[in-house]
Amino acid sequence: MATKNRAKAGVGTRAVHAGESHARVSGPVAVPILQTSNFTFESVAEMKRWAEGRTKADIYTRYGNPTLRVAEEKLAALEEAEAGLVTASGMAAIATTLLVFAGAGDEILASCYLYGGTYRLMRDWLPRWGIRVKLLGTDLAGFEQAVSPRTKLFYTESPTNPTLSVVDLRRGAALAHRHGLIAVVDNTFATPVLQKPVTLGFDLVCHSATKYLGGHSDIIAGAVAGRRALVEKVRQGIIYLGGSMDPLAGYLLIRGMKTLETRVRRQSETALQVARWLERHPKVARVHYPGLKSHPDHRLARRQMSGFGAMMAFDHKDGLAGARRFCDRIRIFLLAASLGGTESLAVLPLYTSHHKMSLAELRAAGVSPGTVRLSIGVEDPEDLIGDLKQALR
Repeated sequence: MATKNRAKAGVGTRAVHAGESHARVSGPVAVPILQTSNFTFESVAEMKRWAEGRTKADIYTRYGNPTLRVAEEKLAALEEAEAGLVTASGMAAIATTLLVFAGAGDEILASCYLYGGTYRLMRDWLPRWGIRVKLLGTDLAGFEQAVSPRTKLFYTESPTNPTLSVVDLRRGAALAHRHGLIAVVDNTFATPVLQKPVTLGFDLVCHSATKYLGGHSDIIAGAVAGRRALVEKVRQGIIYLGGSMDPLAGYLLIRGMKTLETRVRRQSETALQVARWLERHPKVARVHYPGLKSHPDHRLARRQMSGFGAMMAFDHKDGLAGARRFCDRIRIFLLAASLGGTESLAVLPLYTSHHKMSLAELRAAGVSPGTVRLSIGVEDPEDLIGDLKQALR
């Protein structure tokens, strides 16, 4: 789809056509998979031109590949960003972005409710390289007091994993820019179907594309979108740190993004029905879902999202014992980590995303031992509610 037509097309149309160019006669409808590690030069003169930066010819898939470029252009169109980049995993996208823009002696401000892998990266690894991380609440209180001349970057996610707190992204971006910081957000849970952080002021958006963008639980992938100059800096980091995507994964990601809007809308509608049912159940102490009026961030979610998503969590009244009983009884929900696929999943954050965290750290992240995270798939809502009913008996 031509770039000039992107802004006029709906998100579903962009998901199907953005980044793709179809020949009028005998052209393939599906994007070809260029499953190659390297590309030939026509001559030594062409090789010299590439070395001098006078041509953008493909030479090696770690540097770029036509299949991956389609995925990157589709991602950029969905996020309404200047440029996109695909990576080998969500953590490759996040880690490389942080390391590109912060080095020894620098500081990062981050909201405290984060995916466990991101939190442990910040807690255990970044200090090894001399990078200090300061954590803020999701309300961003104390932001300006925490900024110092060494602060380079503000990082957050919204809604958060696993307790679905919502961060005021417009305010967060404004605070970051007031102090000359790069604003980065993990948009995995919301997806560009429900939330476009670039339009709210964020410089860069990260994804675990393993989840909703891929959508079928069959790839490991990551993505970054945002301002072109910044994305290109991250691309250089990916080239040298090695977190590049394989062309076959790129093809599967393209295929997944084509149905993104359809899947996410259906999953979100079902999730709201499930959350409302769970909220009334006597064995559920609390439901974490921003689509519920009882959620503390419900009004904020309504302002900055076009839907509430398909992720939720609930706290079992019987704590860890009750949560374990529930997970051992599910039949349609699968007991598995990750999220965002067509199948519904249940998991205990205590044993997966938030393992190796102290009780104090879990409390700070809003996670209790009895917290169960649910990823709602595309099954019939009546069947999912029936499964929850028998598992909570």
